[in-house]
Amino acid sequence: MMLDFEKITGIVRLAAAAFAVAVGMLGPALGIGYLTGKALEAIGRNPEASGKIQTTMILAIAFVEALAIFALVVSFIILFG
Repeated sequence: MMLDFEKITGIVRLAAAAFAVAVGMLGPALGIGYLTGKALEAIGRNPEASGKIQTTMILAIAFVEALAIFALVVSFIILFG
């Protein structure tokens, strides 16, 4: 029994989209964890500056999360494009 070209293409697209999301989410997940840990260390050392540190941390998390959204968009383009 032979698979036709469209089924093979669909399987490859699904695998490529899953791989793009997996690899694309790994970096931002590690980045957010590292960023949060360092911010908590800084707050622990200097509690008076917690407001400034927290604001900067949230802004940086938003930028890092944008990379995850880009990976998701790329996977959608691979899957449906």
